[in-house]
Amino acid sequence: MIHQLTIPTPFAVGDVHSYLVKGDQLTLVDVGPNTEQAREAIEYQLKEIGYRPEDIEQVVLTHHHPDHSGWTELFPNAPLSGHAYNNVWFTRSDAFFSYHDAFYLDQLIEEGVPESYHHWIEKMRRPIKLMGNRPLDFILKEGDHVPGHEKLLVIETLGHAQSQLSFYHRDDEWMIGGDHLIKHISSNPLIEPPLNPASKRPKALLQYNASLKRLNDFPISRIYSGHGDVVDNVHVLVRERLAKQHGRALQVREFINGEAKTIFELTQTLFPKVYEKELGLTLSETIGQVDYLEDKGMVLAENRGGVMYYQSV
Repeated sequence: MIHQLTIPTPFAVGDVHSYLVKGDQLTLVDVGPNTEQAREAIEYQLKEIGYRPEDIEQVVLTHHHPDHSGWTELFPNAPLSGHAYNNVWFTRSDAFFSYHDAFYLDQLIEEGVPESYHHWIEKMRRPIKLMGNRPLDFILKEGDHVPGHEKLLVIETLGHAQSQLSFYHRDDEWMIGGDHLIKHISSNPLIEPPLNPASKRPKALLQYNASLKRLNDFPISRIYSGHGDVVDNVHVLVRERLAKQHGRALQVREFINGEAKTIFELTQTLFPKVYEKELGLTLSETIGQVDYLEDKGMVLAENRGGVMYYQSV
């Protein structure tokens, strides 16, 4: 049995959903942002169905983003489980912050972002204060089952986040998907530092597309999403999202015709009204589309003094 909890957030995406799953363990999937309003909503809705935070026997996270991971410390009797990538954000060591800032500075330089915008690196830290501050007790990996729910399979669905997991019930054919597939909006595959600092930047949109296609391997009747309504036409929506993204990439290719462009120049063209306010999100969207075009052989990249320029083929 699944109960949906709807929790307010301070983010533009609006409310977020958590899911209480009954099995051999009473499990809460995702826990909202670390705000007083979110805590009150969680406690009130748990009380409505006959529970207190102390009754929760396990907390499982779909991913580390603050609207999903804030109240990990609200449940004193519940071990915390999720993807290994959660831990670098929850433990927040000085070494991680140094790596975090250096990674994003390298990205901004490579993307041709003027130095006057480099203060955005500090802004990228701000949501961390709404995340939990507690390390994982258990790490979940592809192919595991959720403890206490032997039919609930762990599927790695990276792309929107480098920690994104989905949980598929093998008998009842439903999935708790976090932000992997949302009915009313497309998920934004965000550029995030790789878990291994020696690794190259994850190409988040390519990851995301591959993870979307994986959903076709499962007979899924319903996805309980992190935001908005449940998704019942899963495979139809997957096809629509992949086709829409391909069309968007072709539009970006048109903007690259002629003179070679940087990611920042393309972002200014694609998002002229919002790129300054939402620089991180819009750069992620742009570089994702360019990664896709490069993977398809539709654009070529050239390094000019540390800045990447892209030209259509």
